[in-house]
Amino acid sequence: MKEGIHPNYQEVDVRCACGNTFKTRSTKPELHLEICSACHPFFTGRQKLIDTEGRVDRFNKKFGSQSSEQRKAADKAARAERAKITKAANAAKAAAKARAKAAKPAEPPAEKPAEKPAEKPAAAV
Repeated sequence: MKEGIHPNYQEVDVRCACGNTFKTRSTKPELHLEICSACHPFFTGRQKLIDTEGRVDRFNKKFGSQSSEQRKAADKAARAERAKITKAANAAKAAAKARAKAAKPAEPPAEKPAEKPAEKPAAAV
């Protein structure tokens, strides 16, 4: 290695937001982490962090307590309800169209006006 071009690689303390500390090596004098292997749900198997925006709660509210069969049944019921509403709306449109057609009096076909013979342009004198 060339001298003078590499940063100082030293042993440092790493601190996590959960309070866990451990030692490693880095070019920075000190490291602060938001999440580590001691508090990450992938490694611990449990949720420890608080979701401030409520995304997890919204997800659990929407999907958390349902099994896949329950979700399928709920989707099927929602589709049936939408189809029922659409069918009713289409029937109402058809009824309105029929009422409008019945209310409109039948008009006899208009006669075409007789065509006039084309006028000849005046001769220039």
